[in-house]
Amino acid sequence: MECISVFDMLKIGIGPSSSHTLGPWRAAERWLSELSQQISLSQISKVQVHIYGSLSLTGKGHATDYALMLGLSGYDPVTIPTEEIQAAVAAIKANQSLLLSGSYPICFHPAEDLVFKKEFLPFHANGMEFLAHTNDNQLFKATFYSIGGGFVVKESLDNAEEKAEQFNNFPYPVEKGETLLGYCKSLGKSISELVLENERSLRTDAEIDAEIQAVWNTMLECMYDGCHTEGFLPGGLSVRRRAFDIHSKLLGTAAYNDPQEWIREIRKTEVKFREILKWVSCFALSVNEVNASLGRVVTAPTNGSAGVIPAVLMYYLVIENHQAGFEEIKKFLLVAGEIGSIFKKGATISAAMGGCQAEIGVSAAMAAAALTELLGGNPAQVLMAAEIAMEHHLGMTCDPIGGLVQIPCIERNSMGAIKAINAAELALNSVPENAKISLDKVVQTMWETAKDMSSKYKETSIGGLAVGVFLSDC
Repeated sequence: MECISVFDMLKIGIGPSSSHTLGPWRAAERWLSELSQQISLSQISKVQVHIYGSLSLTGKGHATDYALMLGLSGYDPVTIPTEEIQAAVAAIKANQSLLLSGSYPICFHPAEDLVFKKEFLPFHANGMEFLAHTNDNQLFKATFYSIGGGFVVKESLDNAEEKAEQFNNFPYPVEKGETLLGYCKSLGKSISELVLENERSLRTDAEIDAEIQAVWNTMLECMYDGCHTEGFLPGGLSVRRRAFDIHSKLLGTAAYNDPQEWIREIRKTEVKFREILKWVSCFALSVNEVNASLGRVVTAPTNGSAGVIPAVLMYYLVIENHQAGFEEIKKFLLVAGEIGSIFKKGATISAAMGGCQAEIGVSAAMAAAALTELLGGNPAQVLMAAEIAMEHHLGMTCDPIGGLVQIPCIERNSMGAIKAINAAELALNSVPENAKISLDKVVQTMWETAKDMSSKYKETSIGGLAVGVFLSDC
């Protein structure tokens, strides 16, 4: 009975990975916070981090080393200027030192103090052990796990009693789709209305609106930046950015100065059927090209799948409803967050545990459900859309080439967005009572599939495309 807010599912952070970048970053911050309750950080002379499992196998491609150094140095992934990341990391490497928590200078040798170990810890595939040595030879240790979507835990569910109490204090506590649908039927409310009532038990309306706006602003800026940046992605695969070229062909020489004017210009265009697919693909690609470049994105529910939800929401705003504004954006994100939480509670959103079905599959389900509500679907059709979207991602492996969140990850966001729109249309033209598969059944099936899947297909880069394509071919 875990309390999961919409804003737990939609977090602002730095790419390229929520589990391998944002999670370790937050783990480092949290460790220092807990450690400072035991001793003064000024007493620490040396820090090491042992990195296990999937974090070790694909960590350098996912910038886990960058995240840990920045987290230990006191930088915040929500506010750090992205253009300063490379310089900050370069300074740590050049000086062989860092400012612990932004205040306490210690010697730090990244090649020696970040230890990548291939073995897996039993609790979760993404384990990190932090070690602090003091001037008087004391040793403090703590182990954290990055479980997907930027969530970080220890071996037992942290603050379990508090989260259970918050869950029970929700006006409408939801663990499964069946429960959510039951509330909607008995109260005559939409899913977004129920979710909003739950959020109000955690924060004020003004706070909810401010956080929704911040999430959407980050998504929009990410799409805007991706569509207006050309060149190649970092990492050694020489992957050319495609959103810029697609966008240039679609919008031509239209004049605008900011993302809001950009939306108005797109709405003016007479979009033909094939161009709809191009626009959706362009939006999704743009986000994940920014993500691959250590840009700022929103976990939705992860960084690797961050392009699906903004692409589908943007599709609604510029294709389906030119009059739509903040209220529609709010409803969309409230529904998407709730569907994501159902998957997290009943299965996983970690590719290291469930393959890419846990990332692109879940994001497509979230987007499909949210779009269905905005297009007038009833709650049963909303859940049906989520089920359809996930059903056709079951078994998808996570096999990034070179351990980078680029191939096939970026294209999968485009495909996931298209599938989400298709799932919404199918649900809107269906009678849910005649459906043979429920959302809860597909969540359960996804988790069973994840457990059956070979570990080499779970974000390790030792199976699938990661070994089927030689890096020299890229």
